[in-house]
This record gives sequence, structure tokens and C-alpha cells, in this order.
Amino acid sequence: MTDASGLSRRGLIGSVGAGAALALAGSGALYASGREAARQPTGTTHPFYGVHQAGITTAAQDRLHFGAFDLNPSATREDLIGLLRDWTAAAARQTQGLGAGTFGPLSGPYDAPPDDTGEAIGLDPAGLTITFGFGPSLFAGPTGRDRFGIAARRPEALNRLPHFPGDALDLAASDGDVCVQACSNDPQVAVHAIRNLTRIAMGRASLRWSQLGFGRTSSTTSDQVTPRNLFGFKDGTANLRAEDTAGLDSHVWTAPGHDPKAGWLDGGSYLVARKIAMHIETWDRGSLREQETFIGRTKAEGAPLSGGTEFTAPDFALAGREGRPLVDPDSHLAMAHPDRNNGVRLLRRGYNYVDGSNTLGRLSAGLFFIAFVVDPRTHYIPMQTAMARSDLLQEYLRHVGSGLWAVPPGVAEGEFVGQALFS
Repeated sequence: MTDASGLSRRGLIGSVGAGAALALAGSGALYASGREAARQPTGTTHPFYGVHQAGITTAAQDRLHFGAFDLNPSATREDLIGLLRDWTAAAARQTQGLGAGTFGPLSGPYDAPPDDTGEAIGLDPAGLTITFGFGPSLFAGPTGRDRFGIAARRPEALNRLPHFPGDALDLAASDGDVCVQACSNDPQVAVHAIRNLTRIAMGRASLRWSQLGFGRTSSTTSDQVTPRNLFGFKDGTANLRAEDTAGLDSHVWTAPGHDPKAGWLDGGSYLVARKIAMHIETWDRGSLREQETFIGRTKAEGAPLSGGTEFTAPDFALAGREGRPLVDPDSHLAMAHPDRNNGVRLLRRGYNYVDGSNTLGRLSAGLFFIAFVVDPRTHYIPMQTAMARSDLLQEYLRHVGSGLWAVPPGVAEGEFVGQALFS
């Protein structure tokens, strides 16, 4: 179709495109300046490369975007390796405040999609860390097929978590071939990280499920104060800290010889994730006495009910006037304490979540529990089994999501995440 000026619609669009191109060229100096600024980020950054992956002992950030991915049915071993290479490069760049790709959101071939989605332009990385883990299904799918030639190197401890008493799992929001934990003090930066890894994965893997979190529910360094969960209580008082290197070596990091057929995991860990819905409205109607009894700590200070301050060791034998222990043996504190679990300790990095309201008009909210452990068979499964049966707090909880992943050790420059698995 041609208008009165004799210019066709296609010609008009072409001229507009040419004009835009000229305008873009004319602003080259301004763009170049902006790109240089993007390459000199401000704010807190954590190294991506190192002995261990960042996002484990790193000071827990305030925001989370957790994603679980499944490799496409047609994906090959080469596809998986290529994806891990691409993800490693993108994660290394993003954690330093750079674009996910080498061009960034404002450059590259004009008729191709940008290699960064752009919503983090002008934002500093805000302490962004990106942590990767491999699920049991990556080694052998539902039919047992060794899709990528790595089944023989699956760690002995890497199996789907068992169905614990009271579990009401949404299988579509559990497990996954690969997990990615993106943590930042800026929620948009964390979302941007998972969004771009999802874009990069297109054609090779797809996002199975994801979870947003806010308000960390534990401290991972000694200078962080203990936060509160959505029940209003301090959470994670006895959590392992980054400064406790001996504790980390015993309870978090896998060591040479731990699993002879999985030497590629030496220096890594296991990530346990559980989505735990809280019956918020019911809890809010409980008395303060009942709430403290169920937790085993005071709501104000977080001190054990046996006395002292937050970090006072609980005295489980100390009885009150009626001869009953001041700390109920089935309280959450007692059930989770190392003294009741063969000395086992966890490094927790959980977050609160609120997913709006459910069909009953109640808050769909709770705890997205994350913990890093040296071996889930000794450091998580027995504890959770006992808690699912006896923890008083279970009355107010419902476990709706679950997953376990092996977290490879840190990455050296020039390598990709999990490279030793394929060598």
C-alpha cells in the first residue's frame, strides 16, 4: 500500500529504521560512555571463582531467587557441557555487576535479541552470588537411563529425599536436574540472574519451578544479627558460621575419600531445599505461652526457656516447679539441637516467602528452608524424620516442596561449574 506521498508502508518502516540507526550511531559516544560505566560497577561484590562456590558461607543476603531446571529430553552430553560453560560465564559476569553476555543489554547485533535482558541496568550487584547444584535425575532419569554418561559417578548420598511423615508435596515444585540459588540484597538483581540463565538455557533446559524469598532466616557470619521468621521468633541461633572453619570441614564440605566414585565433588556440599507452608492465621491465635513452648525459646530475646540469653546453651534437664522440663523435649529447639542429633549441625540459608493468598483467603506463606550439609544421610534425613514425627511445631507446618542437589566445589578461572564430573 502506498500513501499520498508515494512512500510505501514497507519503505516508511525502512526509513524509520534507517533513521533510528543513524540516531544510534550519532549517540555512539554517549552509549560507549554508558557501557564503560556498566563495566565499572559499584556496590558489594563477591568473587565468583574460588575454592568453594559463593553463596554458601557468604554473609546471607536479604533476597533470594531459587530456580530448578530440567534438561530437555533431546539434550545431549555436549548440550549439558555447553550449557554449564555458558552459565558459568554469565554467572561470573553478573556477580561482578556486568551484563550476562559480552555485549550487554544495549549492544550487539541490532536484529538479534540482546544477550542481557536489561532490567538490572543502573543497579549494582548488591552482593549477588549464584550457586549451582546437580540433582539425582541429572545422572539417571525416571526410567534409569544414563542420559549424559555420568551415572557411574553419581554420589552415593545423592538420591531423592524420602517422603517424610506429613509431607504434602507438590511434585511439580520439587526436585529438578540442576538448581541455581541466586542471592542478593536487591530483589531485582536476584530475579535478573535467574531470568538470564533461563534465557541462556533455551533449547537445552527449561525452568521446572522457582521460588522468591525475602528476609533471610539465618545468619552465616558472626557479625550478622539473628533474624526472625514469619512466626515472629528468632531463627537459626545455633547456625554454623563462616568463621567456624573446623565446623564447616566436619559438617558442610565433602572431603577427599568421602565418596571414592564421586571425587569430582570433593570440596563441595549438598543442598537441601524444603518449602514449608506455615498456618499463619492459626498460629496468630495461639497464646504467647503456647508459642514459646512449641519453639522452646522466648519470643523477646530468643533465649532458651531454661534461662539465659539467646546464645546460652539450653539445659534440657532443668525442671520447673511441676517437675517438667522447662524446655519441652518435643519443642522445635530440642528436636533440632545437636545434642538430640548425634552432634549434627547444619549451615542454613533459608528465606521467608509470601506467594499471595490461597483459595481459602489465607496467606500462602512460610519458610523456604535451605541447608548445606556434608551428607544428607547423616546430617538431614534422620533429623527431619524425627521432627516430622514429634516436633510440636509440625502442628503449624506443611511441607509442600522438596529437593536435594550435589553442589560442586568452586570454579577456577577458565573452568566451568562441575567440570571435573565430565573429565
